Amino acid sequence: MKTLYRFNCFIEKWMALVTPACLAFGVLFPQIAKHGVPFVPYVFAFMTFTGALKSRFRDVANVFRNPAPLLIVMALLHLVIPGIVCGVGTLAFPGNPDLVTGMVLEFAVPTAVSALMWVMIYDGNLAVSLALVVVDTVLAPLIIPITLSIFVGSKVHIDMTHMISQLVFMVALPAIVAMTLNQVSADRVRETWPSRLAPFSKIALMFVVASNSSGVAPYVRHMNGQRILVAVFMFLLAAGGYGAGLVIARLFHQDRQTQVSMMYGAGMRNISAGAVIATTSFPGEAIFPVLIATLFQQMLAALYGKGLERASRKE
Repeated sequence: MKTLYRFNCFIEKWMALVTPACLAFGVLFPQIAKHGVPFVPYVFAFMTFTGALKSRFRDVANVFRNPAPLLIVMALLHLVIPGIVCGVGTLAFPGNPDLVTGMVLEFAVPTAVSALMWVMIYDGNLAVSLALVVVDTVLAPLIIPITLSIFVGSKVHIDMTHMISQLVFMVALPAIVAMTLNQVSADRVRETWPSRLAPFSKIALMFVVASNSSGVAPYVRHMNGQRILVAVFMFLLAAGGYGAGLVIARLFHQDRQTQVSMMYGAGMRNISAGAVIATTSFPGEAIFPVLIATLFQQMLAALYGKGLERASRKE
């Protein structure tokens, strides 16, 4: 256990470097990393279970009694940020509506399940994050088409059954099982299991990052001037999403834990859902902005987490 504890501390300390290393592995060795893709949903379910061990049913219920953080992040996710992205994309690529559509799509999809893992690492309000993931994913079949229709005039079909089944398997069931264990054990599980499972959660996150990044390898290997420019804009816009969530949380005087949750909620997107929608509903060029975000999302998550952690220590 001491070895696992030291490993967990080491990974948390160097997460800002470990994450890019996992990304690089997936891009440089996609033939190896892609074998992990079929197991990603199961690993995600484990990550959600581990994270939810710190929560109780009443914690989630309290989120809906005070829904301000939830509503603020939803507005950022589906109105403010997609509007800014649409404006930037239209100005930067006026003759390529497919690229603009892909950029807006990436910032219109629901918040990412992996946000739960980062919220757990940096001691955020997991109840807020759980509620956001569940609500945002359930409403996605309604919200995504409306967002795309408003900003780029596109009509899309979303496989609601698949999305909901993913939500149930990767988020709802593991969270319910974890919170039930807390309930029946009178919080004994909550006090002991999270620390024991934390090292395995870090390994799970590394596995997910490496596996998912394998899908973007072909695009990275065939970069041209326009794609490099798209990548730069996607990096800046993604970084702005995290920053917007954090700034708004502070403006509304949220506590530190809720600031962490709102930052990751506004910054992280369900890229897998975006890629499926782009592939099935739009020309091939629209998928590039969605997939290239894979390279930035986890790295930015680590950098923002470290930055917020240092700022909190100074305060």
